[in-house]
Amino acid sequence: MNKSELVAAIATHTTVDRKQVAAVLDGLEDVVSVNVKKGEKVALTGFVSFERVDRKARTARNPQTGEPIKVKASKAPRVSAGATFKKVVNGQAPAPKLVTR
Repeated sequence: MNKSELVAAIATHTTVDRKQVAAVLDGLEDVVSVNVKKGEKVALTGFVSFERVDRKARTARNPQTGEPIKVKASKAPRVSAGATFKKVVNGQAPAPKLVTR
């Protein structure tokens, strides 16, 4: 499912206009991106959490030559599935019923 299909499915399920759903999803992306960049954790309890991971500088090896390579310190996003979402995916909890009109 891509973003436009997600927007359509949410609009159908919630009876909210597609443009409004798209605006809310775009806003969610923006807010999550900005806050995670600042180093803050964003959590939708039971569903998903987003956080920034700071990776230290290190020495790696070139797999072809075996020579050491310096890797700079970096920041990366980490996304973790929430407990409720995991239970639904694993079949331990019932999936929500979607409205399809």
